[in-house]
Amino acid sequence: MMTDKVRIDSLGANSLNGNNETYLARQAEFESNVRSYPRKLPLAIAKANGVWITDVENNQYLDCLAGAGTLALGHNHPDVLQSIQNVITSGLPLHTLDLTTPLKDQFSEYLLSLLPQQGKEYCLQFTGPSGADAVEAAMKLAKKVTGRTGIISFSGGYHGMTHATLAVTGNLSPKEAVNGMMPEVQFMPYPHQYRCPLGIGGDAGVKALTYYFENLINDVESGVRKPAAVILEAVQGEGGVNPAPAEWLQRIRKVTQEHGILLILDEVQAGFCRTGKQFAFEHAGIEPDIIVMSKAVGGGLPLAVLGIKKQFDAWAPGHHTGTFRGNQLAMATGLTTLKILKDNKIADKVAAQGEWLKSKLADMHKRYPVIGHVRGLGLMIGIEIVKPNEAQDHMGCYPADGELSALLQKKCFEAGLILERGGRNGCVLRLLPSLLITNDELGIFLDKFEQALLAAGIKPV
Repeated sequence: MMTDKVRIDSLGANSLNGNNETYLARQAEFESNVRSYPRKLPLAIAKANGVWITDVENNQYLDCLAGAGTLALGHNHPDVLQSIQNVITSGLPLHTLDLTTPLKDQFSEYLLSLLPQQGKEYCLQFTGPSGADAVEAAMKLAKKVTGRTGIISFSGGYHGMTHATLAVTGNLSPKEAVNGMMPEVQFMPYPHQYRCPLGIGGDAGVKALTYYFENLINDVESGVRKPAAVILEAVQGEGGVNPAPAEWLQRIRKVTQEHGILLILDEVQAGFCRTGKQFAFEHAGIEPDIIVMSKAVGGGLPLAVLGIKKQFDAWAPGHHTGTFRGNQLAMATGLTTLKILKDNKIADKVAAQGEWLKSKLADMHKRYPVIGHVRGLGLMIGIEIVKPNEAQDHMGCYPADGELSALLQKKCFEAGLILERGGRNGCVLRLLPSLLITNDELGIFLDKFEQALLAAGIKPV
């Protein structure tokens, strides 16, 4: 049974002192330098419930990270825990490769029903239990279907850290000294509500980006061979919470269909009600050829699935496998989570809360000009931090302030609020809380965030 002070005597190790510093020091000894979150969020978690986390020193934190969006229902939802217990006591095997079980049958049927047109044109592919492996499978399949090798991706996109997915990810830092990445990846600019990559902004900027994409595909002198696929996020997450304009996304869908290019929508972070729709691409009313799903689809446990238009299911048996693609516990927790989201109309709740929260943050922006821009959909919101005392660019945007963003993340943590950062140079504070967060808890977030601004020495105007 878990207590407030976690002990590990039962594992045969020495008892710890029950403080964060001791656990973190041991983690630094045990683990590789690759660990990241403990450097920004220096706590050892003892227990968690809903949107609240308690560390080994009994400090409480409002969790607006939620496993990077994985925990759609928050921590330890009772129905999710019960679904785990049900599997454990049912006699079902926990590991099944891709063998069939009644539970897998139920999960598959329900998940398909959430896809466009109730999934009538789609089939499912269970991959290894990470979004990156699902992206790998999607790109391989597109190449197999089309006989072509190129992939178009977008600046600011994030699709994983494996060798091939890193090749289609925008962030340059993890690519340093990594040679021989997947060839024939063509990056194109992605629309940005605050910092238009063409330096135009507004509707004119979106129209220019739309034309740029279409012209690249149509131009016989573009120098870019027709790709197998276009991969994108309808709302970029790690790239700074950038929603795609509907007209831009609609045009990309039209052009890819006209040219026989598969459109892969990465819904790993934005899927399952996070943006106020079941999937973020639904805001544009389009149907992708391949939908990449992970994080929330497993209800907090590792699972990744592709939704593939049946006409493009060109796999031969065993041509993309994964030992852990039959995670029965994740199918149980995923099924429970998806049903709760749909039956309780959580997408509508999330859409309304997102608009309310953005309006409150916009009011805060008037008092704290370091908040340069607030954007996002539903409960996937970004707050870009800027230097308001420096000169604006020709579009009226202030320089980004990654250092202040990092300080604010630290001050939020000290105030009992867990946030992640993203965007160029980490200048965007990102909200990905449980989709069951209450309005009162969102009010607590606003209070804690303002505390952090004041603690960072930022005075309201």
